Formats: sequence, structure tokens, C-alpha cells
Amino acid sequence: MGHYLEKAGIDSFEMFEKASAVGGVWRDNTYPGAACDVASHLYSFSFEPHYPWSRRYGPQPEIRDYLDGIADKYDLRRHIRFGREVEGADYDEARGLWRIRFTDGATHEAQVLITAVGQLNRPQIPALRGLESFAGRAFHSARWEHDYDFTGKRVAVIGTGPSAVQFVPAIAAQAAAVHVFQRSTSWTLPKFDGTYTAIERWLLTNLPFLHTLDRWRIYWWYEFLSSALQNGSWIGRLSRPLLRFAARTLMKSQVTDPSLRARLAPDTPLGCKRILLSNEWLPALARANVEVVTEPALEVGEDTIRAGDGRERKIDALVFGTGFSATQFLAPMDFRGVGGASLRERWAHGAQGYLGVAVTGFPNLFMLYGPNSNLGAGSIIYMLERQQRYVTRWITEMTRRRLASIDVAPEAQDAFNAEMVRRSSGSAYTGGCTSWYLVEGRNTNNWVGYMSEYGRRLRRPVLAHFRVREQRDPTLGLA
Repeated sequence: MGHYLEKAGIDSFEMFEKASAVGGVWRDNTYPGAACDVASHLYSFSFEPHYPWSRRYGPQPEIRDYLDGIADKYDLRRHIRFGREVEGADYDEARGLWRIRFTDGATHEAQVLITAVGQLNRPQIPALRGLESFAGRAFHSARWEHDYDFTGKRVAVIGTGPSAVQFVPAIAAQAAAVHVFQRSTSWTLPKFDGTYTAIERWLLTNLPFLHTLDRWRIYWWYEFLSSALQNGSWIGRLSRPLLRFAARTLMKSQVTDPSLRARLAPDTPLGCKRILLSNEWLPALARANVEVVTEPALEVGEDTIRAGDGRERKIDALVFGTGFSATQFLAPMDFRGVGGASLRERWAHGAQGYLGVAVTGFPNLFMLYGPNSNLGAGSIIYMLERQQRYVTRWITEMTRRRLASIDVAPEAQDAFNAEMVRRSSGSAYTGGCTSWYLVEGRNTNNWVGYMSEYGRRLRRPVLAHFRVREQRDPTLGLA
């Protein structure tokens, strides 16, 4: 966002970061095996695409280095205020500005407020009875305790999502026993990963058009994958059987035990939950020292964990791979818009917005990665860049026309959300499973369509969808 503002000639902005460094999830998630499940040539910014990745899917340390390098190369750190945690913000209608409140009691005023807090930043830990009495180590994957040695230990892992898929193989190679509590099954596809050879590295470095071609190849591959998740797509009718066949072939080749294979077989539509990409996950579950527990974890004792069948298992450590509070957008912050309306209260039964970037009744508030802008297949970096360009265009328009405020018209937001409900019906996202995409059965998180469609719709603002107020104060900046 900072890059696009500067590119548009906008230099009066500040970025507030509660941590002491940049990097977001790639700063916080340092568990063994942490890596992206989107190929790096697409999981990178279009203005900085030719990065010398060591692998096809970037590992966490490289992604963080990439982000650090961008902050330095484009001189963005001069705009960042580290260690500033936002508590909330209130909109001053008379003055047409936001008053931002920090947890230390300080405040800051800006005409335009942009949130860029992501969706996967607040770890979710299940309410297990007796957890406070557990004498061993217990932590979430996003708060990994690197001083803990798993060698010879008995470990319980709760959850089988994208994070667990990456760290369980590493734990299983060290621990004496690993009990993986599977709340639900997911589809697993092969991950075509690998280290770039010296020849490949030379070609990508010296013939950058090859890098660009590979970026486009990956882009259209994800568009093909996305077709399998949508409702009524003829391409989806072709892709779904192919992907299911690939998943079942992988399962059959990597899990030889029929009973285990039956427990791991997905019983929900492809894409109802996040599709898992891994070559190590299924073999790890098939190890002799790994047990897949399909009964729910109910209670923790001093050195035990009890499942729904009443059986207790001795454990030394408990690791949560239970994801994040992704549907609680912008929490724990609260924003109060026109008339003092609370965004937290408005979203109590599920977040709603307009194209994932704005909310009616909250003038001059823009979101990155807002409701219905996540992807079941594709690169969120692509989506974010479209949002960043869109927001920048609006700010440029506000400056040109000296607008005090812009606000999404309620009918435009209602039409967008009705569209998302209609298009979600019959799609993989509402296919009958419980996932972090849904709130009260409604898809609040995912864009239901192709990346290319989203890019087209954010190419330029539709002025008729907004209400504007003239005469802004030119001395106020952005945050």
C-alpha cells in the first residue's frame, strides 16, 4: 500500500505496526516447515517479481527476507511507526476525519484510514477442559516455542489444517509418539515443489522473461483450480474430477493401510475447506509413531489428553494447529462510523462490505483483505495489489476533487453481498462442511469467482456506487 501511495505522488502517510518488525504472518509463523502453498513466482508483488527464490514454494525465512528487502528498497520504513498498537478509531463527521486511538492512550488524526491487518493473525485455541492444569508445554503453531526439544516426547496435535500439514512431519521425525486429533478431513494434492538447480537459477536470472512466463503459467493454473470451487462453471465440471482423481491417487500411493486411508478420506466437496498441498503430510500420518485420532479432544490432565471415546493418552506436549479467528475481521479493534455506529456490532453475525475494500456508513475507511476477498485457490498478493491500486485511485480522486469524504452507498453494498450469497450457493464454500470461510452458514471470507474477474472489477472506482461530500481539509494526511 505504501508503495502505491508513493508511486502516485502521495507522501503524507503513516503506517502503524504493533510489532517491532515488518512481515505479518511471515514474521509470526516460524514453525518447522513453514512455507507458502502458492508458488513464489506468483506469491510476489508485480513491481518486484524477479526475486531469486531458492525453491518453487518459498519457505518462511525467504518470504520474510523478501518483505524486509522491499521495505528497504522502496524506503518505506520512514513511514512506519513500530510498536504502535491501534485500539480503535472514531469518525468525526463534522471535520471529515478519523481519530485513531492507540492502546497506550495516544491518538492520531487522518482524513483517510486504511486497515491492512490481514485475516490470519489472531491464533484460535479451542476451549479444552483442564488446559490450565497441563504440566507440559502447550502452544499454538503461530507462537512456536523453538527452545522445546521434541526428541523422544509424546505429543498431541490438535487440528489438521494447512499449518499442521507443514509442522507435523517435522515433529513426527523426532518424537516418540504423535497423536494427531483430526476434527475433519481435507483434500490433499501433490505439491510440485523443489529446489531450483544452478542451471534453472541462471536462466531465471539472466533471461527474466522466463520468470515472467512462469508467473503467468502459475496464474492460469490457479484460475483452473478456482473453477473447481465455483458453481455452474463448465471448466469446473472438467477440473473437479481431475483434481479428485489426483488426490485419491496421492492417497493410495502414500497410505497403504486401508483403515487409515478410510479415516483420512475426505467426506466433503473438494474445496469446502482449504485444499492442502503437501508431499510429506500423508506419509507422516502413516508413520508407525503417529496416530490419527478421529474422536474429538475433550479434556487435558496434568500429563494426559482425553478423547471423545473416553481413552486417555499420556503426553508431554500439546501443539495447536487450529488456525485463526479469520471471520472476526479487524478484531480486537473497533471502528465507529457515522452516528457512532460500531463496526464490531454491525459484524456480530458476519462481516459484510463492498468488494472487500469498504463498508457503508464508514466514510474514508478502506480495507485490504476485507470480507469476500480471500481465495480458495490463487495468490492473495494478486488480490491485495488490485485493492491497493483501487484505494490509491480513490485517494487521488479525493485529492483532485478536494472531497471531504466518500462513503459506499447502502444499495451498492447490499447488491454486492446479495451477489456473494447467490454465487456462493452451490459452490464448494457452502458445500456442507464447517470451515473458517463461513459465519452462520454464510460465506463471509471468500471471493466467489476468478482472480481475473476481481481485477477487472477493481480496475477503476464506480463513482455511482459512492456518496461524496465536497471540501476537504488539505492539511490532513493518511494512516
